[in-house]
Amino acid sequence: MERFTVKGHRVCPLPVPGELADLVPRIHEVDWPTWLDPGPRMLRDVLDLSRLLTARSLAALSWLALGDQPADLDWLWTRRRLTGPRQERMYGAAAAVPDPVLALVVADWTWVLGTAYGGRVTAPYLAGAAYPRVGHQAAHATMTLYQTYDRHPDARPAIAAAWAASRVTADWCKAAELHAAYGSEAPVFAYPRGAIPASTGLRSWMERLFRLR
Repeated sequence: MERFTVKGHRVCPLPVPGELADLVPRIHEVDWPTWLDPGPRMLRDVLDLSRLLTARSLAALSWLALGDQPADLDWLWTRRRLTGPRQERMYGAAAAVPDPVLALVVADWTWVLGTAYGGRVTAPYLAGAAYPRVGHQAAHATMTLYQTYDRHPDARPAIAAAWAASRVTADWCKAAELHAAYGSEAPVFAYPRGAIPASTGLRSWMERLFRLR
């Protein structure tokens, strides 16, 4: 059963059970590189982790929106590269995100790709959420993500996808908390939707997870 209401373009979550809300901070924790290296290894790591975080966040968002989650979540927390049966399981969970909810993610994704400050928006959020208790790691990861976003235009859609999916998942819980605290509906914040980016950097996993094809 859907755990939200829709009013126009506004999506308003119902209160979220505590066990589901507790998943969200952990979802953001991925091992972003904390070094600057112009070689292919760092770029590959950032792209792989962006895909993992996007799929993981969308899986969690589907459970928040539908009020359900699997009993076994070990597969969700593994930080290895996303492949094989685990990939299909995560993609399958992400596919259950209702259309109005996914539209929030796509709106944020297109907005951040359309602003000149995309690196400044995405890097500190992703790094700070991944290393919430280790300030020096968060600072180093921020610089890695910012420089990657700035220097590699083809990486921007992937980093932006990870930011949008994880950001909407966190904002969903904030809106649900407001509903629970004050008894009135609160919409999930979303930026204005922009144009779908050109093919540069647009990978097949983004097309699948964001239902662009």
